[in-house]
Amino acid sequence: MEFCIACGMPLDSKELIGLKTDQGLFCIHCIDENKKVKSCEEIFEGGVQFFMSVLPNVDRNFAEKITRKNMTGQTYWQGGSYPCLNGGKATDDEFQKVLQILATTPH
Repeated sequence: MEFCIACGMPLDSKELIGLKTDQGLFCIHCIDENKKVKSCEEIFEGGVQFFMSVLPNVDRNFAEKITRKNMTGQTYWQGGSYPCLNGGKATDDEFQKVLQILATTPH
């Protein structure tokens, strides 16, 4: 399976692929109406909102930590300076628990 290089979303159907570049694939949520990759801040906020909507009893602070951990692990953000990705990150254990919840929760 392939994944979005900006947010890590599984691209398990062609309808979810929004853009293909030399760098890799982007999901429909990480590009704008002009087929351009959204800003780090926009993708970060989308991640925060996603985690807050699918994880039980999650506050914004934890959703931000999970989003930072997730995005900093994606190839698209490697080697750049993105202020929205600075700050606290979830631990590896916390992140793995979130991935387990996502794997068993319809969203």
